[in-house]
Amino acid sequence: MAVTRNIRATYRRPGQVVTGLLAMGQREDRALAYLMAGCMVVFVAQMPRLAREAHLTGEDLDMLMGATLMAWIFIAPLVLYCIAGLSHLVAKAFKGGGTPFGARLALFWALLASSPLMLLNGLVAGFVGPGIELQAVGFLWFAFFMWFWLAGLVASQRSEAS
Repeated sequence: MAVTRNIRATYRRPGQVVTGLLAMGQREDRALAYLMAGCMVVFVAQMPRLAREAHLTGEDLDMLMGATLMAWIFIAPLVLYCIAGLSHLVAKAFKGGGTPFGARLALFWALLASSPLMLLNGLVAGFVGPGIELQAVGFLWFAFFMWFWLAGLVASQRSEAS
């Protein structure tokens, strides 16, 4: 199934989508591709906010974009790998039967699947600026991200245990 179809399906059945991704086999390159694509989309989503910030404060846009690129393309993947490892340990503590790959895939897929809302968040940050609208869209993105991640983590712990 195409990635865009899987993203659309995740908004209805996140656990089933992660189960389907796990059924395609344990391929670390695919999980890394999901992670890097998600991080790239988050970086792109930050551009309107960075442009607004540079215009209002007089800071150099190139410096802001460079720092954001460094954070999302080089540092965030390492942090997300650590978070996935911790989530696997927590799942093991609750008698989860999955593998570390399943925990990684659930987290990385949640980031990629929630990226359309992150793009909306970036547009609101760039065009509307700080306010209740930005907080509402940010909360919406966070709620969907957590739903996708937790549903995917539960599904990965169940499907790999059987």
